[in-house]
Amino acid sequence: MTFDFDLFIIGAGSGGLRAARVAAQHGARVAVAEEYRVGGTCVIRGCVPKKMLVYGAHFAEDLHEAARFGWDIEGASFNWPRLRDIVQDDVTRLEGLYTQTLNSNNATIFAERAAIAGPNTVRLASGQDVTAKVILIAVGAWPTLPNIPGAELGISSNEIFHLENLPKRAVIVGAGYIANEFAGILQAFGVEVTLVTRGDRMLRGYDNELVDRLVTMSSAKGIDVRFNFPLSGVSKQADGSLLVEGSGLDAIETDMVLWAVGRTPKTVGLGLEVAGVEIDAQGAIRVNAYNQSSVPSIYAVGDVTNRVQLTPIAIREGHAFADSVFGNKPRTIDYSAIPMAVFSSPPIAAVGLTEEEARAEYGSAVKIYRSDFRPMKNVVSGRMERGLYKMVTAGPEERVVGLHLIGPDSSEVLQAAAIAVKAGLTKQDFDDTIALHPSMAEELVLMK
Repeated sequence: MTFDFDLFIIGAGSGGLRAARVAAQHGARVAVAEEYRVGGTCVIRGCVPKKMLVYGAHFAEDLHEAARFGWDIEGASFNWPRLRDIVQDDVTRLEGLYTQTLNSNNATIFAERAAIAGPNTVRLASGQDVTAKVILIAVGAWPTLPNIPGAELGISSNEIFHLENLPKRAVIVGAGYIANEFAGILQAFGVEVTLVTRGDRMLRGYDNELVDRLVTMSSAKGIDVRFNFPLSGVSKQADGSLLVEGSGLDAIETDMVLWAVGRTPKTVGLGLEVAGVEIDAQGAIRVNAYNQSSVPSIYAVGDVTNRVQLTPIAIREGHAFADSVFGNKPRTIDYSAIPMAVFSSPPIAAVGLTEEEARAEYGSAVKIYRSDFRPMKNVVSGRMERGLYKMVTAGPEERVVGLHLIGPDSSEVLQAAAIAVKAGLTKQDFDDTIALHPSMAEELVLMK
């Protein structure tokens, strides 16, 4: 058969963009359909603009503590519209760069929604049918809204970057990284934040000891953290404020509700049933190790597969797909020892097994090392927050199977250390490394 394109990609996010570039470099004729903006969740309304807000939030504490470092700063104030617009200007700049990458690789861009119309056919919103030898679905995921009365009165992480003004009060619903990150951001910007979750833990999957410390620090900053708060509904009051109600609990008055209860693969309305593409109970596309769906000509990468919802993973999957299908270099992704971070205040960073996971796998062969310290900057500024670095080892050789950090710049510290975990180095290898003094990173080689 003759097809319009060798590869048609639905979704111009991180995974789709990498797949497009690499496939084109392998000689494929590539088309990409994107209904919103080139760049996807991470660039347009996710980790990139969020990290810019995190940087802005850091100044709240730095300005407060500046006098301890000899600086007199009077009349300092925060201007949300200015930061919001600067962040959006940079998002637009990045969108232009990613569009330029597609153009420079001779990819055809369809700025409209696309859906599956058959194993080798895509139907555009304009009604045009386009054929391709291979179709790649890389549409990502979408914020989940709770099924409760008044859910429409809240906003998601999609909308928070575009607020006209900051609210005086905000209730953030959720226990994951998005909830904890925006709790820290909004609190630093002067918003009264209440963080609620229906369960009894925050950040499941991260080390309990570090999470407990983050919750304590968040509470000390003034964030009202409420566990075991099962939401029953949200209503608007006569003065325009919102009332967040929990079953059998005191209601919370607020000016804004942010839903951060998870993200769902964006497969609804994608036409997958037309071609017979299998999805799981969460709506994620089922794929094999080579990113191939139940239909041989249709592949999927990134959050739409709900394997690991991280931008670097989507990029790796998109690259591996293109190499395997168009570069005659079949390869798969190793999902072990993935470094992760929560850009909370302070941030958490982790790689490998938690203490609980390691004990379940290795039993009594597990040994834990810690460094519980007060960063030098905190000592000078008078801030009482302490950092905690935790190392999980297993076996008689004490191979490092997990590293878990909380403290300033922990995500920056972890990246290089993650290489050591991936390489299977031991505690002795860390001990044999000379400390870089004075630094927080030196605590990695000083744990007891």
